[in-house]
Amino acid sequence: MCSAMVNIPDEVLYDTKMSKTEANDFAKKAVALMMYKKNKVSIGYCAKIAEMNKEDFIKFLGDNGVSIFSFESEDEFLKEMNNA
Repeated sequence: MCSAMVNIPDEVLYDTKMSKTEANDFAKKAVALMMYKKNKVSIGYCAKIAEMNKEDFIKFLGDNGVSIFSFESEDEFLKEMNNA
């Protein structure tokens, strides 16, 4: 597994009232969110990056306004809704 280091000034941690652990967790989730949004990585791998299970990561995506569904057009969406 690869590791990445992010330097966050102590002032930012102080201003946000985050501990180093909270900032680390936040960074992992932010990376996973952006990797998913940019269609680079699957939900399963993003969940691993965020250290969450798939269901919690899907909820996290929804909480951040990211849909797990992708439709090319409104017609495609309506067709899928009619087939549900």
